[in-house]
Amino acid sequence: MLGQMMTQPLLISSLIDHAARYHGQTEIWSAKTGGGIEQTNWAGIAENARCLGAALTNLGLEPQTRCATLAWNNRRHLEIYYGTSGAGFVCHTINPRLFPEQLVYIVNHAQDKVLFLDETFVPLIAPLLDQLETLEHVVLMGPRNEAAAEKIPGLKFYDELVAQGDRDFQWPDLDENTASSLCYTSGTTGNPKGVLYSHRSTVLHSFASNTLDCVGYSARDVVMPVVPMFHVNAWGSPYASAMSGARMVLPGADLQGKALVELIDSYGVTLALGVPTIWAGLLAYARENDTTLASLTRTVIGGSACPPSMMDEFRDVYGVETIHAWGMSEMSPLGSTNTLLAKHLDLPEAEQHKLRENQGRPPFGVELKIVDDEGKDLPNDGETQGDLMVRGHWVLDSYFLKQGEELLQDGWFATGDVATLDADGYMTIRDRSKDIIKSGGEWISSVELENIAVGHPQLASAAAIGLPHPKWDERPVIVAVRAPDQDVSEAQILSWFDDKVAKWQIPDRAVFVDALPLGATGKVLKRELKEQFRDLLSE
Repeated sequence: MLGQMMTQPLLISSLIDHAARYHGQTEIWSAKTGGGIEQTNWAGIAENARCLGAALTNLGLEPQTRCATLAWNNRRHLEIYYGTSGAGFVCHTINPRLFPEQLVYIVNHAQDKVLFLDETFVPLIAPLLDQLETLEHVVLMGPRNEAAAEKIPGLKFYDELVAQGDRDFQWPDLDENTASSLCYTSGTTGNPKGVLYSHRSTVLHSFASNTLDCVGYSARDVVMPVVPMFHVNAWGSPYASAMSGARMVLPGADLQGKALVELIDSYGVTLALGVPTIWAGLLAYARENDTTLASLTRTVIGGSACPPSMMDEFRDVYGVETIHAWGMSEMSPLGSTNTLLAKHLDLPEAEQHKLRENQGRPPFGVELKIVDDEGKDLPNDGETQGDLMVRGHWVLDSYFLKQGEELLQDGWFATGDVATLDADGYMTIRDRSKDIIKSGGEWISSVELENIAVGHPQLASAAAIGLPHPKWDERPVIVAVRAPDQDVSEAQILSWFDDKVAKWQIPDRAVFVDALPLGATGKVLKRELKEQFRDLLSE
């Protein structure tokens, strides 16, 4: 016997309709590409999204046409999120920090026909146009701009396109499994791989994000996604914010500490999301200036492991809860978040704080397990390390245009992480498989070493890498950036590890650089450091 309940497809268009209907006057503040702040609301976003959907349809685009974006976090980008997917097209966000060769590859592989771009990126795209094989329409995200039009023949203008659209445009009734958005991951070997999300997976991901033990967006929140909208759909925050009716602050291109602190203090941001490198800059500015980040109640930190010292500063100095999260492009990206269970509330405060340092537990909709080299399940005892596997409602089953290739292992996706799991499902990422340091047959976690190093008060940032060693195969080395006006020595850095790890895990060397090389998503490029210092231990 079937249940006797209504069935409605889970569509992204239903999220923006809900936000417009019940939270229409809720404010959204957006940094403009040319400077300044503009204010709109969910009703305005919804109206422009409908007009955009109508205008794209009138261009004669086929259903599922990929529409690419090269844009910062701003209100037009938010409108494109909903206008493209809602109208049955695919919103393909592209990371502008990639090399030009990678941009060309991604646009051609995705077979993009439309490209929306902020004015910032006109000089980036203009020289590449003759290499973009499928592109038919380039749309500048703003009003008419003759200078830009001279550089890009046939350039269209977003504001004119929206003005031509129909505000009464009706969203098509789509199958909920229809593709909605596309992101390419830079965390894989070889060329970037596309991850194609569906309307269903995106809406389910939003439901999970909105649970209280996860991120828990609320209509009372002012949400600032510092994580770029071109990075795994800003971790789903634009969708979850529409579902909850949250206010939003979209920070645009300037993600320096000063700009972020001013936005937090000016607009009462309560919830902010970003990677550790961004928060390091914000904390440095806040530390040196007269701000208490009074409105901020919680930050979500993901992308790479959050140093405990950063969590301590947010909590102890500013009264901000840090939600340590983990995920991947292949997972939309939510995999786990760290919030306490009821039984943990009776623990001493120091033990509670220690528990908050790992990557947390999965929400409903995600399952995790660890396996050995033969693929056999390992125990969830909090100590045994293994390869982390995942499956769930918003986890990919194949890469874009790679259907038929064997990717899953008995229905599970191999994340490439080495982790432990405890009996309650709390997961600790020990390392990426490619970054873990194997010394004399034993594993050393680069993440643990980095967390210790970053806690040194005279360092601004640090990375731990494994370098070839004539006796031990590999040994750990710290590559560090001194804090401003500090002259800390190598010996002082190495002694900092005393009594914090086993003696055999203490790094052999510490070397100093002016800056760590960062990839397109803000992660340290350890392969470059390994190449730069590959002969250090053999000298």
